[in-house]
Amino acid sequence: MLDTALKVLNIIEDNSYEAYIVGGFARDYVMGIKSSDVDITTNAKPKDLINIFPNANIDNEIYGSVTVYLNNIRFEITTYRDDGNYLDNRHPLEIKYVDNLKTDLNRRDFTINTICMDKNGQIVDLLNCRNDIDNKIIKTIINPLESFKIDSLRILRAIRFATTLDFELDKEVKEAIIQSKYLLKDLSINRKKEELDKIFSSPNIDKGIMLIKELGLTDVLYLNNINKIKPCSQVIGIWMMLEVDDIYPFIRNELNLMKDIRNAIKNNPLSFTTLYYYDLYPCTVAGEIIGIPKKEIMDNYRDMSIHKRSDIVIDSYDLINHLNIEDGPMISKLWKEIEVSILNLEVNNAKEELLNFAKKIYTNINLEKEEFNEAETTD
Repeated sequence: MLDTALKVLNIIEDNSYEAYIVGGFARDYVMGIKSSDVDITTNAKPKDLINIFPNANIDNEIYGSVTVYLNNIRFEITTYRDDGNYLDNRHPLEIKYVDNLKTDLNRRDFTINTICMDKNGQIVDLLNCRNDIDNKIIKTIINPLESFKIDSLRILRAIRFATTLDFELDKEVKEAIIQSKYLLKDLSINRKKEELDKIFSSPNIDKGIMLIKELGLTDVLYLNNINKIKPCSQVIGIWMMLEVDDIYPFIRNELNLMKDIRNAIKNNPLSFTTLYYYDLYPCTVAGEIIGIPKKEIMDNYRDMSIHKRSDIVIDSYDLINHLNIEDGPMISKLWKEIEVSILNLEVNNAKEELLNFAKKIYTNINLEKEEFNEAETTD
C-alpha cells in the first residue's frame, strides 16, 4: 500500500507538481498503526490529474476531488484549496485552488490530521503538530468554536478520534463542543450515524459513550437510552439497545437483525428453537448482552438436529400428498409443529416417522376444530 502510494506521489511530481500523503494514513504511520485509506493532496488541479492518470475519475469537481487507481488500489486526490464562506455549517459555499500546502492544511479539522508524508516517505509537519500526536491530544487548528461553526460534523469526529485513538480532548475543544452542540440538530442523520457507527464499533466504546454523556449530546443525538447500554462487541447490538430504529437510517438487514436479537433475548438464545428461528449470529449477540458465553451458544447450535427447513427429509409436497390436502395455512401450521418437535427431540428426522407424525397432528387439529364448532352450536 505505502509503496504504491509513494509511486503515485512520484508520478505527480514527475509531471512538475507537488504531492503529499495527508491526514489519517500519515498520522497512523507516525503512531505505528496499520492503515489502508490513503488520501493525497497536491497543487495539481483536477484537469491536470486527468491528463496524468488516464483512469482518473472526478468525484466532485466542486471540491477538487479525483479518484485514481494504481495497482488496483484506490487513491483519493484533492487539490490544495482555501475554503470560502460555509453554507449550513457543513459545506463551503465556494472554494479557491491554491498552490501552498500550508494554506490547505490550515482549513482542515484537527492538528493530528495535518501530518503529511512526501514522495520519499519522510514526515512533513508544517504546523508543528507532531507534539499533539505524541501527547495524545485532540485540538482544532483554529479556534474550536469557529471550527465547529464551519463544520458541525467535526464535533462528532472529535469524539470519534478520541475514542478510536484513545486520545484526550483538549479543554478548549470540550468547552466548544458543549457550547456548539446545538449545531448537531441540523446535521444530516446519515452523517451522525456514520460517526456513531465508528464510535460504537470501537473496542474503546466506553470512552465514546462517556464523552457523549459528559458533553451533553444525548438529546441532540436522540440517544436517550444510552444508559441502558450493556457491554457488546457488535455495533448492531449497541444500536438495538438504543432503540432508535425509527430515527436513524438503518438498512433492512440491520432492522431485521435488531428484531431478531430482541426476540432471541426474549426467548432464550440457548434454546434450540430460538437458534433455529432467529439464527446463530443474533443469538450470540443476544447472549453477549445478557451474559451467556458464546461457547455455550455455539455448542448448542452444533447439537441441533436441524438448522434450517431444508435439513428436514420431507417437503411440503410430501405433506400435501400424504394428507391429501391443499397448500395453505394448514401446511404452515404443520411445519411449525414438525420443526419444534424435531428440535425438541420428540420425533426423529426420518421420512416415514415425520409423515405419520404430521398425520397425527393434522387429525388432532381437525378434532379440536370439530369440538369447537360443536360447542359454538350448543351455545
